[in-house]
Amino acid sequence: MVDTLEFSDIYQEVKGSWNDGRLRFGRQSVVYKSSKTGRVDSIPAAELSQAQWRRVCLGQGIKLTTSTGHIYKYDGFRDTDFEKISEYFKAHYKVELSEKELCVKGWNWGTAKFSGPLLSFEVSDSPVFEIPLASVSQCATGKNEVTLEFHQNDEAEVSLMEVRFYVPPGDAATTEEGPEPVEVFRDSVLSKADVIQATGDAVCIFKELQCLTPRGRYDIRIYPSFLHLHGKTFDYKIPYTTVLRLFLLPHKDQRQMFFMISLDPPIKQGQTRYHFLILLFSKEEDLSLSLNMTEEEVEKRYGGKLSKNMSGSLYEMVSRVMKALVNRKITVPGNFLGHSGTQCITCSYKASSGLLYPLESGFIYIHKPPVHLRFEEVSCVNFARGTTTTRSFDFEIETKQGTQFTFSSIEREEYGKLFDFVTAKKLSIKNRGIKEKKGMKGKDDMLEDSDEDQHDAYLERMKAEGKIREEANDSDDSAEESDESFNPGEEDDDIAEEYDTKKAKLVKERKPRKKKQKDSGAPKRPMTAYFLWLNASRESIKAEHPGISITEISKRAGEMWRELGKEQKEEWDGKAEEAKKDYEVAMREYRESGGGSSAPSKKERKKKGGKNDEKNKKGKSGGGTERASERTTGNDSFKSREFISSEESSSESDRGKGKRKRKGSDEQEEEVALTPPSSDSGSD
Repeated sequence: MVDTLEFSDIYQEVKGSWNDGRLRFGRQSVVYKSSKTGRVDSIPAAELSQAQWRRVCLGQGIKLTTSTGHIYKYDGFRDTDFEKISEYFKAHYKVELSEKELCVKGWNWGTAKFSGPLLSFEVSDSPVFEIPLASVSQCATGKNEVTLEFHQNDEAEVSLMEVRFYVPPGDAATTEEGPEPVEVFRDSVLSKADVIQATGDAVCIFKELQCLTPRGRYDIRIYPSFLHLHGKTFDYKIPYTTVLRLFLLPHKDQRQMFFMISLDPPIKQGQTRYHFLILLFSKEEDLSLSLNMTEEEVEKRYGGKLSKNMSGSLYEMVSRVMKALVNRKITVPGNFLGHSGTQCITCSYKASSGLLYPLESGFIYIHKPPVHLRFEEVSCVNFARGTTTTRSFDFEIETKQGTQFTFSSIEREEYGKLFDFVTAKKLSIKNRGIKEKKGMKGKDDMLEDSDEDQHDAYLERMKAEGKIREEANDSDDSAEESDESFNPGEEDDDIAEEYDTKKAKLVKERKPRKKKQKDSGAPKRPMTAYFLWLNASRESIKAEHPGISITEISKRAGEMWRELGKEQKEEWDGKAEEAKKDYEVAMREYRESGGGSSAPSKKERKKKGGKNDEKNKKGKSGGGTERASERTTGNDSFKSREFISSEESSSESDRGKGKRKRKGSDEQEEEVALTPPSSDSGSD
C-alpha cells in the first residue's frame, strides 16, 4: 500500500466557478492546492468522519465531512479511481467510501435539510442539489417564502443570483407554541451564511490611514469577522475569509512601509476590481492602541497573539492585529539585496513607475497596478535589452497560462544581482548563454555594447530592420537621381511637341525653403496652464520620488494633471489667461518701439514680388538671344520654349492670334539657328 495518493486536474467549486488544482491523500492529512490562487486547504486525517462517492457534472466526485462540521467537495475523478481510493481510506483513515446517487427526477417539491454549512434539498431521501451557505449574501422572507441571494463571482460565465423556497405554514397549534416555519428556515440560513452585519462594537479603530489602492484616506474598523474601510466617498466590508495573503514590504527610501492585503474575490467599486489593498505608513509614526475587550476575552480568543494595551509603530500595530484576526502569516522580503542595498528594484510596468520585490516564493510589484507572481506559476523569465538606452534593461516574466509581464527601465547595475537570484531559484531563463557557460555571473557582459561573444536576438532584429530601411532609402535616392538627370534639351527632335511640353513642365526648379529667423528681442510666448502647473510642481514630484528620471517625471506629471479637480485646473487656466494678456501687451509695445522691423511684412514681400515679375517680363521680351546664351553655358536650370511661353502673363495672352503665331515662328527659327549640337554643348 502506497503512503500517498496524488491526483491532478481536480476541481473545486468556488462561488459558481470551477478552479482546478492538485489533491493529495496522505497518512496525516488531505491537502488540496488551487492552481489559480495557490491557496492550500488541509484536512487533518483524524477529523474525517464521512466520505461519499458521487457522480457529478465533471465525472466522479468525493464529498468529505469532518467532525467539526466542515464539508469539502472535489470533482474530476475517473471511474477507475474508486477502488484504490476506497482501499486507501479503509487502511489509513478507517472511513468507508460509500456511493451515493443523486435524484434526477426533476421534482421541485421536497425536504430542505441543514447539514453543517450546507443546505440540501432532497426528494425521497436523495439529494437534488446542495447550497453552500457560505455563498449566501442575503436572506429575505415573505409571507410563505424565503429568498436567498448569493455572492457573485466575476470569473463565472453564468451566475446564480437568487433561489426562492416556498415554506408551507404550520398548524395553528404549532404556530402558537413556537415561531413560524419561515422564521425557522431564515434563522437556520443566517446562522451559517456569509452575511456581513456590523453588530456590536469594533475591536479597534485606526483613523485616517493612507491607502494607495483604493486611493484615499480611510478609517479602518476591525470587527471579529470582517474589516470595514470607511472613507469620505466609499465604504468597503472585507470578510477575513477572502484574505489570501499578507505582505509587509519596506519602501526603497527606508522611511516608509507598505502593508499589502491580497483578496479573492476582490472588492468592487462599479466596474473596478481591487485584488489588493495597499496601505502606506511612515516608520516614524507611533500609536498606543487599546482593544475594546477585556484581558480574559483577548487571551481566550487570540491565545497570546494580542494584548489589551499595545504600543509601537503604526505599521506594526496594524500588521499585528491583522495577523491575529486573519490567522495568516505575513510575508516579508528574503535575502535579496539590489545594487543600491535595498530589497527592491525600481522599474516601470505599463508606463507607471514602481518597485519590484523578489521574494522567497515569487515576485511582487507595487503599485499601479499591483502584481503578484508565484514561482510555481512562472514558465520562464527573459532579460531583454532596453528599447531606449543601453543603460537599462527589461525583465520579462511569462506565466504557464501564456501571459507576459514586462518590467522595463531597470538600471543595468541591477542585472547581476537579479540574474543570480533567478538562477538560485532555478527559474528557466530564455536567453541563458555564454554568461552561464563561462561562470561570469557577477558581471553584466550581456548588456555591453559589443556583441562579439554571444547572440542577442533583439539586436539581430534591429539590424535587420536597419538594412531594410537603408535599402528603401537607396531606392528613393536612385529615383531622385533619375529625375534630376532628365534634360529636355537632349531629347530627340522627332518627338512630338506636345510630349516635350509635358516633360518640360516636370522639371520645375525646386526652390529651397527659407528658414524663418527668430527675433531674439521679441517677448517670449506665454506658457499653457499645464506647463505653469508643471513648473510649480516639479520639485514636489522629485521629493516624493527620489532618483526619478526626467521621462518618468513627465509621465507622473501627466497622471497627476489628469487627476486634478475642475476647480484646481480653472485656477491654472486663469493664470495662463493672464500670461497671455501680458504677452499681447508686451508684443504691442515691442512693435510700436520698432521691434521686428527687420523682417518684411506680407505687403512688402508682395510689392517686391511684383517688381521682380516686371523685370522677368522685360527679360523675356528682349528676344531669344538671352535664352540661347543660357543654353550654351550648360546651365542645369534650362527651360524650354514651351515652358517659358506657358508662364507668360495673361496680358500677353490677350494679344491677336495672328501676331502670336508670327512671333512664335520667328522665335523658333532663331532658336534652331542659335542652338549648338548636343555634342558641342557637352564638350563646353
